[in-house]
Amino acid sequence: MPDALDATPYDALLLLSFGGPEGPDDVVPFLENVTRGRGIPKERLKEVGQHYFQFGGISPINGQNRALLKALREDFAEHGLDLPVYWGNRNWAPYLTDTLREMVADGRRRILVLATSAYASYSGCRQYRENLADALATLQAEGLELPRVGKLRHYFNHPGFVEPMIDGVLRSLADLPEDVRDGAHIAFSTHSIPTAAADTSGPVEAHGEGGAYVEEHLEVAQLIADAVRERTGVDHPWRLVYQSRSGAPHIPWLEPDICDHLEERHAAGVPAVVMAPIGFVSDHMEVLYDLDTEATAKARELGLPVRRSATVGADPRFAAAVRELILERAAVERGQDITPCALGTLGASHHLCPVGCCPARTPRPAAAGADSPYA
Repeated sequence: MPDALDATPYDALLLLSFGGPEGPDDVVPFLENVTRGRGIPKERLKEVGQHYFQFGGISPINGQNRALLKALREDFAEHGLDLPVYWGNRNWAPYLTDTLREMVADGRRRILVLATSAYASYSGCRQYRENLADALATLQAEGLELPRVGKLRHYFNHPGFVEPMIDGVLRSLADLPEDVRDGAHIAFSTHSIPTAAADTSGPVEAHGEGGAYVEEHLEVAQLIADAVRERTGVDHPWRLVYQSRSGAPHIPWLEPDICDHLEERHAAGVPAVVMAPIGFVSDHMEVLYDLDTEATAKARELGLPVRRSATVGADPRFAAAVRELILERAAVERGQDITPCALGTLGASHHLCPVGCCPARTPRPAAAGADSPYA
């Protein structure tokens, strides 16, 4: 890492997230934004929205992003990194286009983007880049001077992302009854995606069965399991499982589903399970509903003790990791030779998404990559 806290040539950071409703009246319009172009009837969206209505129509993700914004700003101030932090969402206020317009008005010309998704995939990276391109096209049509936009690399194996999850699993294990603790299995959970999307995730050379998406999650799971073994002396069996499937039944998606896995583990005589949502940055709706509500209810039905470990959220170590990633990327842009920080065997991810990385089914312009129409 460079010694000086110099973010040059960048003059702002944009926290880019999914967004979520903040009241019952927001739920259906939010879901209409998420599913725009798919022709899903409003009545069906109301059914899907029941997950949100169970929590008062409020997704926790916006509150969690506000907490992360606060953590980032405090970390930057404490360490002398003079870089303003903005926030924009893909699907709800504050909308990405509005935030970029504000940044241009504030004179920001070189922007780094932190996406609240740590892994390579179309929905976790390329789609964010497509939304950035759409927003830049809108600003261009308005006659505004376009900023240059870069995206921070995938941070799935950065210590500041992995270490808080290790601690979360350790706390969950410690919270289990002593008589089942050592025999507990760990279910490392992430969002299921179509197998076709998984197989083409990451750079072209990473394409294959599961692609970079599965490979990166397996790496993180192994890192956490190894750390738990080293710190407790117990080797807990584990498996990567999936949740939150939303596609048509005839399209293959990554499996096993977390609830099916709990049934299988119970049938095999496993005494307890820790559910570790490593695929998510914060405890948003898919964690609260699919794990804390649905999977926990399944475990209760089975009589299987479960605990759910915490996501990274606004952990100070994650805020510090973002600062380090910014300084790393800035140094690379200035032509400096640095050693990027990464755990495990996969190494640090690319700084610039290459051509063919996480392709869309229908090609669309995407910013912040080698194939970007915006320099």
